[in-house]
Amino acid sequence: MRAALGVAVAVCAVTAAVPGAAGAEAAGLAGGSGADVERISVAADGTQADDNSAGASITPDGRRIVFSSSATNLTPDGTTGGDRVYVRDQPTGRSRQMGPLPPLQPPVISGDGAYLAYPVQWVTNVRIRQYQVSTGATASLNCSAYSCNQPSLSGDGGYVAHVVFSPRQPSFGQRIEVQNQGTGTNQTVATFGHTFPSRPSISGDGRYVAYQDGKTEDVFVWDRTGGTASGPIEGPSAKATLVQLSYDGSKVVYLSGSDTYVHDVSSGTARLVPNVRGLAIDPTGRYLLYAPQDTTGPSLALLDLVTDTTEAVSNQPASAGTGAVSTGGRDVVFQSTADDLVPGDTNGKSDVFVRHFA
Repeated sequence: MRAALGVAVAVCAVTAAVPGAAGAEAAGLAGGSGADVERISVAADGTQADDNSAGASITPDGRRIVFSSSATNLTPDGTTGGDRVYVRDQPTGRSRQMGPLPPLQPPVISGDGAYLAYPVQWVTNVRIRQYQVSTGATASLNCSAYSCNQPSLSGDGGYVAHVVFSPRQPSFGQRIEVQNQGTGTNQTVATFGHTFPSRPSISGDGRYVAYQDGKTEDVFVWDRTGGTASGPIEGPSAKATLVQLSYDGSKVVYLSGSDTYVHDVSSGTARLVPNVRGLAIDPTGRYLLYAPQDTTGPSLALLDLVTDTTEAVSNQPASAGTGAVSTGGRDVVFQSTADDLVPGDTNGKSDVFVRHFA
């Protein structure tokens, strides 16, 4: 099958990004003009967090941001003893703690901001806890007596892509599944006889799931309507690591060597962005957040794949994960220990920030 797919991949065009967009050339960076930075990991009255915060994701409309923090003063009922998950409502500037257990991985949030999920330690297993943001009501994914993690939520939280680790397979391995929250049923996407990370990423409508075979370093796209997978999308000879499927299901970002590629699902073509590490893509598949390999430039930058223009997100050391960019690249969430991104940052901790682009 791999050889046959290789022929199809070989005829797909690979176009290069605009020269300099991947590097730190001043001409290619807007320097954050028309943008401002806001610290998110603060209490409602603006009091700064008393401990580290990280792992942020933002909804497509930019209204809600989910992150984890070991701070105890973000909410009146803050919990001590390790990280907890918080949802910040941007219009009100208030955060709410979601769940009593510390997350084992960064939390994820549905596109409409109604649900969030993250894996937690559950006796000897790992379970995914899902919360309704408005009520705080909780539910656990139906993964029987096995461990499950790496959740990815559809736009309304109705579908959850996740990984189940099962000792009952021919060898200890994993299954990638999509659970229909309405019926509680699971649909198998792929099965592997190993436990290398598979990183499932689901589209907003729940139709597509991008995932990787971490052992062979191949990336695939699964279509729920036909129950079939296409790939490896990077070709038969390259090795790739999945970053993210865009919310609209149109683009897949993956890494290969020192470069980033943006794969167009409908055409099968790939856009090369050389010498950068892609971190996230906006819901429309137009704006790529990346970290340049060239350390002389900004630590985070946002590339418009249509106009080939790049804007600096942070010139200070910073990092970000998938789900970090809102629709149209208007907002980017990230974490940094820098103390000069906003006035009055004196806590000496890692904080969560959002950069707003005009």
